[in-house]
Amino acid sequence: MTYQETVNWMFTQLPMYQKQGKTAFKKDLTNTLLLANHLNNPQHKFKSIHVAGTNGKGSSSHMLASVLQEAGYKVGLYTSPHLKDFRERIKVNGVEVSKQFVIGFIKRNRSFFEVNPLSFFEMTVGMAFDYFAKQKVDIAIIEVGLGGRLDSTNIITPEVSLITNIGYDHTQFLGNTLPLIASEKAGIIKPNIPVVISETQKEIETVFEDIANQNNSKIFFADQSEIKTYPTDLIGDYQQKNIKGVLKVIEILKQKNYKISNLNIKSGLLNTVLNTGLKGRWQILQNNPKVICDTAHNYEGLKITINQLLKEQYDNLHIVFGVVDDKDLTKIWSLLPKNAKYYICKPDVPRGMSEKKLLSQFLELNFDANSYSSVNEASNAAISQALPTDVVYIGGSTFVVAEIF
Repeated sequence: MTYQETVNWMFTQLPMYQKQGKTAFKKDLTNTLLLANHLNNPQHKFKSIHVAGTNGKGSSSHMLASVLQEAGYKVGLYTSPHLKDFRERIKVNGVEVSKQFVIGFIKRNRSFFEVNPLSFFEMTVGMAFDYFAKQKVDIAIIEVGLGGRLDSTNIITPEVSLITNIGYDHTQFLGNTLPLIASEKAGIIKPNIPVVISETQKEIETVFEDIANQNNSKIFFADQSEIKTYPTDLIGDYQQKNIKGVLKVIEILKQKNYKISNLNIKSGLLNTVLNTGLKGRWQILQNNPKVICDTAHNYEGLKITINQLLKEQYDNLHIVFGVVDDKDLTKIWSLLPKNAKYYICKPDVPRGMSEKKLLSQFLELNFDANSYSSVNEASNAAISQALPTDVVYIGGSTFVVAEIF
């Protein structure tokens, strides 16, 4: 099979949460452990850092990878979902896994996948771990897909764990209160392995402390520590909270004899996009009019992003907006500025909420909104109608941002 045929096979043969939602979600690690055993447990062949959280885990993972690359380490990076190409999920020193490896991995293991009912994510985790082991990486940054305790990535024993901001997302799986969600995220805490919490949230502080104590794990709340901060090329306001968690993790790694200088930290944070290829985090796509995209998609993420958007200088604000069908918009309405023009669209995934359904909700609340048949049509309309002194924002869902690339 060609690379595209291989990827198409992966997407069609295996349940994929990115496209299907809850029907692809697996409630235990049985399949992951079965695949890991089939692959001779590659997760035991490299060191790692495990990153969980509702918001910020992707940015934090990329910043950590960039700093470690600057320090001269061979660094694996596993993140999800991808925006444009599947291979974005698996990188070594910022270079995507080769098409040949993807083809070869599926060819070698296809009979196993056809017999065992794995999800797309379980298979992808196995591929990443197998690749990092074969590449002999010095360390891999592993981002949790969903939750933590039952996530397929949770078969590693990391050097340190990092948990970023906790918010209301995927409540149908993780629970409908912050303590319940936090306890699922805290499932990545391992016995005697230090854990860093990026941001102190009083409502759930004791959840992390209790689980860390049960595991005899040292716990550090990064925003309570005296940490010298550095600038980063990730310019979203929310990155200031992420940076503190990243720097605390680096501090712990240095105590474990990783050789990381202040210059490595400074260069790594300033060159995160260059070193890792990160996309879609407060990314400025053009000027005159200024076009900004961001993958924030839940209340906590959108609150910070919209606040930053309102600080921009513009004559008129245009917002291209789409969501997935299982998204609870109840809290999000209060965040969206009424003095903007909205271009409503459906992201091109089965989970996408229809533009007509979403538009009706906008109109009921008296927003100035029109619907479009695709993300690109909505984006093109917004940019063509915008004056050079206007701002266009594209977001609401990771899948909306994915389509403009």
